[in-house]
Amino acid sequence: MPIRFEIVSQDRMVFEGDADIVILPGSEGEMGILPNHAPLLSTLNYGVMKVRFQGRELYFTVAGGIVDVQPDRVVVLTDAAEDIEEIDVQRAEEAKRRAEELLKAGPPPDTDEYLAIEAALKRSKLRLEAVKKYRGPSMPSYHRHES
Repeated sequence: MPIRFEIVSQDRMVFEGDADIVILPGSEGEMGILPNHAPLLSTLNYGVMKVRFQGRELYFTVAGGIVDVQPDRVVVLTDAAEDIEEIDVQRAEEAKRRAEELLKAGPPPDTDEYLAIEAALKRSKLRLEAVKKYRGPSMPSYHRHES
């Protein structure tokens, strides 16, 4: 029996479907969640989430957040998440370049702005690394198995 898995970002439902196992970048290290897992609430680091269902694997980037695990479902709440198959590499490279240029110019007077630039740089690097590692010409393009 699979476990229900959902990824919800601040602006959309990124993924909703079944999984045989979900592997998440927990704040204390990588964690694997199987059906009938004990209830758990944890924070997530920036990283890649892996979802396996019926022999297929899907990969998603996540920019931190929290995960709520129940025996029959896993819900990830995050500011930003993306299916690796949907990442626009050119856009991610441009965002990385812009953030690096802004940081080289020196810290902006507003601390919140500086932190936002650092977060943008971190997200764009994560996206590019994930594409390089998990998406390539040899990897088939599986899309969501929504129910």
